[in-house]
Amino acid sequence: MSETPSPLSEMETPSGTAVRQLSVFLQNRVGALLALVRLLRDRHIEVLGLSVQDSTEMTLVRLILSDPDTAGTLFMEKGIPHVSLDVVVVELREGEHDLTHALAPLVAAEVNIHFIYPLMARPRAHPVMVLQCDDGEVGGSVLMAAGFRVLMQEDLSR
Repeated sequence: MSETPSPLSEMETPSGTAVRQLSVFLQNRVGALLALVRLLRDRHIEVLGLSVQDSTEMTLVRLILSDPDTAGTLFMEKGIPHVSLDVVVVELREGEHDLTHALAPLVAAEVNIHFIYPLMARPRAHPVMVLQCDDGEVGGSVLMAAGFRVLMQEDLSR
């Protein structure tokens, strides 16, 4: 008996490397974020997206970078603890491709969003959102099936 492929398996997937977010814990002190950004800049790594969650003692910094591989190596060399995670990066536009229309198909597909934040870089002059979903592959496929452009690392790196 042959298995019927699910609609998600038939959807087109973007070609390229998934966008990888690096998360770093910094001590909650003046200048810590600046020191991290300068370290990256000195290696010609651009910060394309940034989310900061502050707590009393530590700060979680989520970064979308122009070169996450080099940044990961740099963090290891400098003893900076970090975590790497693939995320979905989606381009929004006014009208039928706005945030409401992006979230609705994810809800319909029962894809949970753990966090979401905007990207500072806008490769095609449209707003761009970073989403971390419980299943990023399904989340990206659902968004593409709904007509959204899902960006890959190659779309962001310069």
